[in-house]
Amino acid sequence: MLRKLGLVVAAGVLAAAGPAAAAAGPTGPTGPTAGPPLPAQPSEQVKKPQLLGSDVPGVQAPDGAIADVALKLLRDGSLSVTEKVTVPGGQQLVSRVPLRVSAGDDQDRVFAVRDVKTEGAATGQLTGDQLVLTFAGGSGSVTYLVDGVVADQGGRQQARWQAASGFDGPVAKLTASFIAPSPELSPVDCFAGPIGSSRRCTLSELDHTGVVRLEQNDVQPGDRVDLLVGLPVNTAPATARFAGIGLLANAFALTPLTGVAFAVLLVLLVVAAVFVVRRRKQDAGALTAATGPVEVLLRDGERVYFASPDGVLPGQVGTVIDETVDVVDISATVVDLAVRNYLWLAEVPGPDWQLARRNPPDEHLHDFERAVYETLLPAGTDAVLVSQLRARGGLDLRRISDAMYADVVTKRWFSRRPDTARSRLTWLGAGIFALGLVVTAILTFTVGYALLGVAVALAGLGVAAAAVLLPSRTARGRVLVGQVRGLLHYLHHAKAEDIPPGDREMVFSRSLPYAVVLGDTERWLGAFAALNPASDGTAGLYWYGGMEADSDLRRFGTHFPSFLTALDGLLTESGRATSPR
Repeated sequence: MLRKLGLVVAAGVLAAAGPAAAAAGPTGPTGPTAGPPLPAQPSEQVKKPQLLGSDVPGVQAPDGAIADVALKLLRDGSLSVTEKVTVPGGQQLVSRVPLRVSAGDDQDRVFAVRDVKTEGAATGQLTGDQLVLTFAGGSGSVTYLVDGVVADQGGRQQARWQAASGFDGPVAKLTASFIAPSPELSPVDCFAGPIGSSRRCTLSELDHTGVVRLEQNDVQPGDRVDLLVGLPVNTAPATARFAGIGLLANAFALTPLTGVAFAVLLVLLVVAAVFVVRRRKQDAGALTAATGPVEVLLRDGERVYFASPDGVLPGQVGTVIDETVDVVDISATVVDLAVRNYLWLAEVPGPDWQLARRNPPDEHLHDFERAVYETLLPAGTDAVLVSQLRARGGLDLRRISDAMYADVVTKRWFSRRPDTARSRLTWLGAGIFALGLVVTAILTFTVGYALLGVAVALAGLGVAAAAVLLPSRTARGRVLVGQVRGLLHYLHHAKAEDIPPGDREMVFSRSLPYAVVLGDTERWLGAFAALNPASDGTAGLYWYGGMEADSDLRRFGTHFPSFLTALDGLLTESGRATSPR
């Protein structure tokens, strides 16, 4: 009787100890994983309900999308996945399953998906490192195989896969099951919530048949349900792949913040491109758009005076039109200096032409005009022949060209020198680019997000490119271009008889340098061929000698172009300006 009682007591003790011993399951060291480190034993056990799903009598089905996932580990190490999702009518649910997930600071775990098949209201597509699943209203299912879920870990193996991830909308309830070739599965763990969260799933258990079952309620957009199952050694080939990412890969990873930065950069570049294209069209249109005649003859009682538009000088006209300093611009300036009584031009036998001082340069001359004057007649020289200048080996025109380019900027006809692509905007772009490089270097070796610095550097390049492509001619310069065409209209149509006799010589002379630079010399000389230069009481033109005995300008009209040809040839031989237009 006592023996019998002892056996009963011993059996009771063993029965009481049984569940605790079963719960203690084998554990082992862990290797690289794709989520938070797992404890050897869960610190807190979740109470396990008797049944999963919504088939319990009296339990109301969840209101919203529901998903059921069947996971089966095959003997070749691949994982067969079947996702069945039901979405309320009129809605759509998209899941973006990542195939490359972080497995630590210096490596990623890489999965591969193949043989994607869909049924019902579901579609699937592999795009880069993502499997995109779309579930329309109703029920649909997707089946596919995953490689890379099994990893060796200290004498055991572990299978890992995200039973749910990347949904763009809430899932009211998720259920899943996992089976493997061996029923001896331990430990089993499951994490839910945002990536990196250590919150455990609503339920995860291994039932008496060797099937892992899990349940997660209220899966929010972007949450993942990460299942980890321990396996006996050699259950299946270890197919897990890990890829090192290193410092640069981390620093230059595309994140939502850097994505926003590049989106803003793209918008700015598009806006800048539109602005540049519009400005270039405006600049091109200024050269071709039709404009009416410009009033260049001013009347004061019965007197008539010539006045150029916006005060533009003959030497400035050509640069404003074609953005270059040509020899004809300098030749027109020489004639203009004579017309304005700074130089005296005279034809001498040879034929040759003399250039002589008449009045010294003063404050009324622009820098480029002073440069022309002093290049032709340097200090100590009162007169010189064109032939003598040619015999000296030409002239150094660099000072003249530099002064002409600088002058059109000073007059605000150009925002920068037309002969250079550099401007304040260029230097600003270079500064932004340099700042971007510095920021990129700092972020690379500190907090990451180095693509922010790259975006800044690209913005600097965009600014520099815009500076090169933007026309240097300003709005005021574009207006002047139209006025110069009006000036050319005046030169084409003006008649000597429309000007009072006492003012004809002055109007003819003041207009002549503009006819020279605009290529209308022949027509202008012909229009005033009958002009008697002695009608003002002085024989000959007041600025050109050698023809004082003439009663008209016919002989002057045939000889003056020869002077221009000789002067243009001298300037061209000097090699510091382009050939005549």
